[in-house]
Amino acid sequence: MEPRVSLVTLGVSDLARSVAFYEALGWRRARASVEGEAAFFQAGPIALALWSRAALAADSGTAGADRGGWGGVTLAHNVDSPAQVEALLAEARAAGAHVVRPGAPTGWGGYAGCFHDPDGHPWEVAHNPAWTLGEDGTVRIRPA
Repeated sequence: MEPRVSLVTLGVSDLARSVAFYEALGWRRARASVEGEAAFFQAGPIALALWSRAALAADSGTAGADRGGWGGVTLAHNVDSPAQVEALLAEARAAGAHVVRPGAPTGWGGYAGCFHDPDGHPWEVAHNPAWTLGEDGTVRIRPA
């Protein structure tokens, strides 16, 4: 399997509310979106989908295991500076996010904070000075 991720799908309880939140952050829905069923957004080199949490659980074979809590995954948005971390956290708060960890220096030499979207999906906003960001947001990390 080639080491890459093409699509991340978030299970949401209210599609319209979630679409409004991501659009308030400046994301633009793709034409592939199906009104009232699923929304797709280009997210740099990958795509982000919003879909009914129940439908996603059934489709993923986890319907009986979904307890509605945190799923053990945190999404991340990397930026070029600590000032950009602060600006994005403020933008997310203005769009309706709950900032759960304000921006601060990290133990790994960077700067990061975290917010939750309307369905509680955690997003870390981080500046890692050891990584290179492409113009499209692609993260380049040095191989071991």
